Amino acid sequence: MPTISAPGRDDFVPFHCDIEPERGCVRVVPSGELDLATTPQLERHLRDLTESGFDHVVLDLRRLVFMDSTGIRVILKQNALAQAEGRTFELVAGPRAVQRALEVAGVLDLLPFRPA
Repeated sequence: MPTISAPGRDDFVPFHCDIEPERGCVRVVPSGELDLATTPQLERHLRDLTESGFDHVVLDLRRLVFMDSTGIRVILKQNALAQAEGRTFELVAGPRAVQRALEVAGVLDLLPFRPA
């Protein structure tokens, strides 16, 4: 896949997800910008993991540099699905801009955060 760089942006990080198996759970670590263009990739990873039988998923937001409302929608959807299916879904807090987006959306206190 070609790398696309944004003109005038030294902080641009192409979106990708790392999957890190841990004892008792699997950690999904998206990097870059989580927005309309990239949420399908994150959703695909999360769906594949749950369909493969992982019942404890940790979404680590620390490597995101930006998240829009579509990213928030994916998080809320995954949290609701996990609750309905009796699985565990947790988040690791992201940088200030990401946490601020969750706060402005009014969902920060509704989500299950865990320590890094």
